[in-house]
Amino acid sequence: MRIVIQRVSEASVNIDGHQVSSIKKGLLILLGITHEDDAEDIDYLVRKTIQLRIFDDEEGKMNLSLQDIEGEALIVSQFTLHAKTKKRTRPSYTRAASPEQAIPLYEKFVTELKTAIGDQKVSTGEFGAMMQVQLINDGPVTILMDSKEK
Repeated sequence: MRIVIQRVSEASVNIDGHQVSSIKKGLLILLGITHEDDAEDIDYLVRKTIQLRIFDDEEGKMNLSLQDIEGEALIVSQFTLHAKTKKRTRPSYTRAASPEQAIPLYEKFVTELKTAIGDQKVSTGEFGAMMQVQLINDGPVTILMDSKEK
């Protein structure tokens, strides 16, 4: 499981011209799931995400976590995080999990994050939909984490 975390001052998801979710200060989390992922990968990434100290303290140092600032999170599924580009110019997505396998893992990730920081603080896109994601990257701060690289 791979995630791209972006510290944002705000972010939103639009589908067919309609806003389906939005957050203020917090994290935009792009989530890519492979056929090898399971609940252990979710537990690891959720724990790391909520404890990651990437928000500024009173002295302007990145020393606070999402929990510390009581921030929000927007989770967007993104199978393209597992694209293979080594041999071709057209990416291969064979490492990405099928929707039948990925949807339950995506939903569990969302549920675990809601349990950790509060139901009302977690928003999502729509799995498998063509989405337009807007964000104001704060910093910018962008971090890549992979559960297979512990």
